[in-house]
Amino acid sequence: MAPSDSLHLNFINGAPAESTSGEHTPLIDPCTGRTMAHAARSSPADVEQACTAAADAFEGWRITSPAERQRGLLRLASALEEQSDRFTAAECANTGKPVQLTAREEVAVAVDVLRYFAGSARSTTAPGAGEYLDGHTSYVRREPLGVCAQMVPFNYPLLMAIWKLAPAVATGNTVVLKPSHNTPVTALMLAEAAGAVLPPGVVNVVCGEREAVHTLLTHPAVRQVSATASTPSGIAIAQEAITDVKRMHLGLGGKSPALVCADADIEAAAESIAYGGFLNAGQDCTAASRVLVADPVHDTFVAALTKHAEALHTGPPDDTGAFYGPLNSERQLERVLHHLDRRPAHTTLLSGGERVGEQGWFLAPTLIDGLRPTDALCTEELFAPVITVERFSDTDEAVRRVNSSPYGLSCSVHTRDHATAMRAAAALDYGCVWVNTHLTLVSEMPHGGFKHSGNGKDLSLLALDECTRSKHVMHRTA
Repeated sequence: MAPSDSLHLNFINGAPAESTSGEHTPLIDPCTGRTMAHAARSSPADVEQACTAAADAFEGWRITSPAERQRGLLRLASALEEQSDRFTAAECANTGKPVQLTAREEVAVAVDVLRYFAGSARSTTAPGAGEYLDGHTSYVRREPLGVCAQMVPFNYPLLMAIWKLAPAVATGNTVVLKPSHNTPVTALMLAEAAGAVLPPGVVNVVCGEREAVHTLLTHPAVRQVSATASTPSGIAIAQEAITDVKRMHLGLGGKSPALVCADADIEAAAESIAYGGFLNAGQDCTAASRVLVADPVHDTFVAALTKHAEALHTGPPDDTGAFYGPLNSERQLERVLHHLDRRPAHTTLLSGGERVGEQGWFLAPTLIDGLRPTDALCTEELFAPVITVERFSDTDEAVRRVNSSPYGLSCSVHTRDHATAMRAAAALDYGCVWVNTHLTLVSEMPHGGFKHSGNGKDLSLLALDECTRSKHVMHRTA
């Protein structure tokens, strides 16, 4: 655990940098509610320094070969792998996550993402050169955008930083990364590791709050803004960034449903949904937070899901049996408890619903049955270990019901029937549809939603499109 007097500085132009104001933000341990460290609180001058460093570095980095960029990312991946225990410990200290799950599901995955994009640096595609008009030869150049401003949330501080940083750096861009103000530790460690293998200024990290965000979004050197945030925050980010017509990639909120059909493998579905709903304390836009169950199997499924919920518990990182840690803040815990206290009278609390322990922000695995489609618990993103259950009588009707949500990030369908799965996958208005699983991601496949869940894709070769521009070059040869 980080000592209470440790100070985390910005990382600008290849070196740690104190904030020009000398001001710092306390970092609160969500397991205890006490201050565990402090981080630099960036002023506009600090953001200016970082953007200038990134703009200067771009002039050289943009013309490096794909092979050189690949080597840099592979070295960074190896450094992260070699220091995985150190990164895991820091992530758990800052967020309260369980150690073993964090090591396996986040740090090891982050290494894989870096290695994937290291390979993709050498495999970008474009339409083939050719004579599409008599006497003229055309080809397309894929070029980096420039300085990329990237904002990552508190729920996956290291993994989300790498989701954004890796494709940008792979395609020749430079980065100014702004982590969540209360979980900046591993992003700064990542920047330090990057500084050892990449040229100064390619990766910069500035901590801070609204003042820093505003300066970053409106800085003229920034040509792309990539942010993972709540939908209201994403809208505010877009409104600021659009004034300079910056390229935007927004990964926003979600209310990710799971449809359990009458022919589903009930035990497998319950296990998958419990995992997808309670992992990371439900602090995931793709969490299986809203479950719709076919009438004939409702009671059997609810019994199986309740069994899985009651088998899980929350606890601090040193609790080796804990499946998830605390919520990120006291404010978030109070907000969730407020919703639970005011749940409709027609619902039934099957499990959890209460705070755990006398310190920290822990919430028991919570399962609520009897929801109706218009209930706030079904429509609003709680970002908590809370799963709601509602009934349906017809699969097409269930698809229409979940499609009426303003969100469109991810969902899952649980069925043994191939035709049902295919029809549902085609009809569901969501960026990711899982069949007989939930919250399963791979580096090779894109991740991103529709509607109020944002636009653009993380992961896969499609992420490279977010970081590049296409230029048509035509030569007259006649």
